[in-house]
Amino acid sequence: MPLCYPIFTIHIINCMNTIQQLENTVQQVRRDILRMVHKVNSGHPGGSLGCAEFFVVLFKEIMNYKTDFEMDGIGEDLFFLSNGHISPVYYSVLARSGFFPVEELQTFRLLDSRLQGHPTTHEKLPGVRIASGSLGQGMSVALGAAAAKKLNQDNSLIYSLHGDGELQEGQNWEAILYAGSKGVDNLIATIDVNGKQIDGSTDDVLHMGDLQEKFQAFGWKVITIKDGNDISSIIDGLNQAKKETNNGKPICVLLHTEMGNGVDFMMHTHAWHGKAPNDEQLSTALAQNPETLGDY
Repeated sequence: MPLCYPIFTIHIINCMNTIQQLENTVQQVRRDILRMVHKVNSGHPGGSLGCAEFFVVLFKEIMNYKTDFEMDGIGEDLFFLSNGHISPVYYSVLARSGFFPVEELQTFRLLDSRLQGHPTTHEKLPGVRIASGSLGQGMSVALGAAAAKKLNQDNSLIYSLHGDGELQEGQNWEAILYAGSKGVDNLIATIDVNGKQIDGSTDDVLHMGDLQEKFQAFGWKVITIKDGNDISSIIDGLNQAKKETNNGKPICVLLHTEMGNGVDFMMHTHAWHGKAPNDEQLSTALAQNPETLGDY
């Protein structure tokens, strides 16, 4: 469990979370994701569902932050979502962590909404510090933020999330090389390793080889979470990652997840990468994830 810092009010509460409470939040986040994409018949439920446990653990147990949002983030941990198409899970967890009202989730992808399909900054949505969705750029942004923390003598950490298919973008590897070469050791970059992307399996589209060996060759410390949909495993893995910071190497967490996790007909396929459920499918999916915290 993380240390509690009195100035981060939300974490005074979070330190009392049990595994069951976190599971309940994950279940509600799944409902949010499904209802958001269904309402507008648009969005990316597959990867969002696969990362629900990760986001809940990160924001409820691992990071130190203020919900009284300030863009500079001085004195608090920062998170950057690189694979911005999984915005539904991001928005849900931000809302259920107190950044903005849960009811605002009803506006997902609507005209003039702050909750666009890919996160942007000009809407000034609390919790969002970069526009993302143009894949491959998040690692570079996270590195810039990590460097700023060092220059400001701010001991807080930088967290980022990237898709495994996203690593097919070359800009990632320039940033990964830089981070290892310069010993950027206040960065924890998590890779969602689900083996799927919009056109099929990552191995079929463009085989990435051994990611652990690649990151290690670039000078990173690598931690593998074999079951990235198990809350206890995520807590243990991310806490281990925190212990490895400030040791001269950036940290890579390989998080092995199942796309569409928690909805049986969305799992074990890439088909739901960017497809919304119809009315009948929504009803079936919600029945597998009973309401726990209150729908919006």
